[in-house]
Amino acid sequence: MLRNAGKLDGTAGFTLIEMMVVVIIIGILAALVVPRLMSRTDEARVTEAKIQIKNFETALKLFKMDNGFYPSTEQGLQALISPPTTGRIPENYKPGGYLDKKSIGPDPWGHEYVYISPGPDSDYEIISYGADGRPGGEKYDADIVNSEM
Repeated sequence: MLRNAGKLDGTAGFTLIEMMVVVIIIGILAALVVPRLMSRTDEARVTEAKIQIKNFETALKLFKMDNGFYPSTEQGLQALISPPTTGRIPENYKPGGYLDKKSIGPDPWGHEYVYISPGPDSDYEIISYGADGRPGGEKYDADIVNSEM
């Protein structure tokens, strides 16, 4: 028969100090890793905005190939998903539009893209104002403009 069955001999489990050391180590690791992950989120948003702008550029080029002109500022990027009803009306508009999506979504920070046609230095300009949603800024608040990519 077992003599010590059900009794603890002092070697089982963790002490309070051991648990505190583990919690401190986890805290230190979190303090090092979380800021790096947060910065990656911002980098991913910048990349996503650039990709979306490139997709708009491709659709705008197809629009121009079919119709001979780019949508006006008033018609906006909306002209890529449904035929414009004001301004210069495209005669050869592609059925179904020029983008797979049926709406022009916001940029990765939730702000609307700005479309200007004609642009100051080109046929058109597409802008995301970055994280702060205002013109100018630095780092992740900086504007993302198609002509500067």
